[in-house]
Amino acid sequence: MSKEDLDKWNQRYAEASYHKDNPVVLLRDWLPKIPVGKALDVACGAGRNAIFLARTGFQVDAIDISPEGLREARQQAEKLRLNIHWIEHDLDLAFQFDTDYDLIVVMWYVDLALITRLCDCLATEGYLLCEEHLITDQDVIGPTSSNYRVAPGALLEAVSGLDVLLYEETIENVSDGERVASARVVGKKK
Repeated sequence: MSKEDLDKWNQRYAEASYHKDNPVVLLRDWLPKIPVGKALDVACGAGRNAIFLARTGFQVDAIDISPEGLREARQQAEKLRLNIHWIEHDLDLAFQFDTDYDLIVVMWYVDLALITRLCDCLATEGYLLCEEHLITDQDVIGPTSSNYRVAPGALLEAVSGLDVLLYEETIENVSDGERVASARVVGKKK
């Protein structure tokens, strides 16, 4: 990640302008179907999904580049007396992930090669939940650069080694007339 991007994320977390408490809807909706075990939250930011997983009994590793986001996440987890393994790392650089995760969560971090690699980090019967901004010509919120969006069908191709339980590409109303274009997938290792 560029220094400029890192500074942008650190500033957002330091100003609390990107703070969200609730887990992503895809995770909240699918978690009751997934056995509790070991989880990885990739590009965890301020930790809302990692904290949600730990509160439901998962042993959680959470990785992000932003020391400010991780500081906020760590403080929140400590208040809740949750034990989460926080990892500060630039995901543009190589990292040796464990290979026995029962659940891997990737939300809004676009790196299709990494997502494909993470499929191999799942334990047998492990789940991958991923949601990304989708490239569209419609007026939607989110990043304007296609570098931070996936092309139609690209996320499905990235997880082709998994048994795909859900795949959707949608444009949905989120609030005040704003719309979001997203691709989401739930896959399970065979």
